[in-house]
Amino acid sequence: MLMPKKVKHRKEFRGKRRGVATKGNTLEFGDYGLQVLENVWITARQIEAGRIAINRQLKRAGKLWIRVFPRKPVSAKPIEVRMGKGKGDPEFWVDVVRRGRIIYELEGVSEVVAKEAMQLAQRKFGVRTRFVTRH
Repeated sequence: MLMPKKVKHRKEFRGKRRGVATKGNTLEFGDYGLQVLENVWITARQIEAGRIAINRQLKRAGKLWIRVFPRKPVSAKPIEVRMGKGKGDPEFWVDVVRRGRIIYELEGVSEVVAKEAMQLAQRKFGVRTRFVTRH
């Protein structure tokens, strides 16, 4: 599972999920990409599930870039614990993704194969996304 090796603070505030991506919103490496159309937290499990779905579809052809990394810890208290007594322990890691951000990029395959692979990855996220091309 993706997670940082070291963080400055073990627990973080939730923060805001608004605005538009100003960085990472264009294709930089590959010819095809998957772009998010809503502001959302994407978990490390979702990123990994999308990567696996794309690689299974590509059958070791082409190159894949993952443009997001889960750097924010999300804490939660255990079930059936009373209120108070401080903040819970970190449960999972997320990346705050703003609309317009590219999640995955592909190169070295045809557009039909790339589109099919990205559609499989789209189903792993509970968010609207679109397939983008360089051309």
